[in-house]
Amino acid sequence: MLVNAENLDFKELNQVVREIPGDVVLTGVLGQRFIGAGLENKMITIDGVPGNALGAYLNGATIITGGNAQDAVGDTMNDGEIVVHGNIGDAAGYAMRGGKILVKGNAGYRLGIHMKAYKSKSPVIVIGGRAGSFLGEYQAGGLIIVLGLHDDGKEIVGEFPCTGMHGGRIVIRSDCSNISFPKGVSIHTATKEELDDIKSYIEYYCETFECDVDTIMASTFTIVTPDSKNPYKQLYVGN
Repeated sequence: MLVNAENLDFKELNQVVREIPGDVVLTGVLGQRFIGAGLENKMITIDGVPGNALGAYLNGATIITGGNAQDAVGDTMNDGEIVVHGNIGDAAGYAMRGGKILVKGNAGYRLGIHMKAYKSKSPVIVIGGRAGSFLGEYQAGGLIIVLGLHDDGKEIVGEFPCTGMHGGRIVIRSDCSNISFPKGVSIHTATKEELDDIKSYIEYYCETFECDVDTIMASTFTIVTPDSKNPYKQLYVGN
C-alpha cells in the first residue's frame, strides 16, 4: 500500500505502518523517527529521508530506503534487513544482535557500538564507503565489513577504531597501514580462507547495489579481532 507521509508526524506514521497488513511504500518521508520499529514479516520501501532509529528493534521485516538515513539505524535490531542506498549517520547497529544492514555509501561515528551475537543469531553490517571514528566500539559479536569503494580522500575508517572491542570481527578493505588501532586487538591480512568466509556477504552487497564482486575481492583486506576473550581484564585486576 502507498502512504504519503508528508503531513504525518512520526507517531501517526508509525501507527499507519503498523496497521497496514501487507507491504508498505512510503513517500514524502522527511525525518520521521522509528520507522519500522519492532516490525516483522513486512517490507517497507521509503522515498525520502527517514529520521533517527530507522528499524529500531526490527524483528524480521525488510526496510529499503532510496537515499540517506539518519542516526541509530537498526538500534537493537534482532532480525531482518535494512538496505540504505545512500549514507547513514552515527551509531548504526547499536546493540544489534541479528539481521543485516547494507549501506551503499558512508557511515558516521560509532558504527556497530555494542554490537553482539545472540544464541544462533550473528548480525552483519556491510558499508560500501567508509566508517567514521570509534568503529566497532565495545563490539562483542557479529561481523562488520567496510569496503571503502567511494574514494573521497579520507581514510577508510576514522580515529580510535575497535576501542573496547571484545568480540566479533571487523573486515576492512585496506592494508590499514595508516590506521592506528588500540592495544587489545589482533590485526592481520586476511587469508584466502577468511576471504572465502566473507565472500557471500560481499556478493550480496554487489547484487543489491550492482557492483563487481571480483574487483572488490581482488583487494587486500585486513581482519581485526580481539586478542583474547577478555582483552581488558588487566584494567580490573591487580596482576
